[in-house]
Amino acid sequence: MKREYDFSRARRGAIVPAGRGKTRITIRIDGDILDWFRAQVHASGGGSYQAMINTALREYMKRRDGALAETLRAVIREEIAPYIVGPASRGGRKRSRA
Repeated sequence: MKREYDFSRARRGAIVPAGRGKTRITIRIDGDILDWFRAQVHASGGGSYQAMINTALREYMKRRDGALAETLRAVIREEIAPYIVGPASRGGRKRSRA
């Protein structure tokens, strides 16, 4: 080992830059959650626990978006139901909200 190193040309920051479309962040995750993801990667024979966490978050986003769309559909159906003209009431009159 050298007695003195020359850091005059050194740069701070990550050694490997984040890939395209990726952002490097610091996040605090409970230890048991991180252990679970690491165990899943180990059990599957390798891979990246970070990629697995990213996939899990993406799935959560898709489900949440779908749940919102389904809620909006239900609200719209409920709101327009009184205005739907059925076969028995072809007179064009609005049904009462009873």
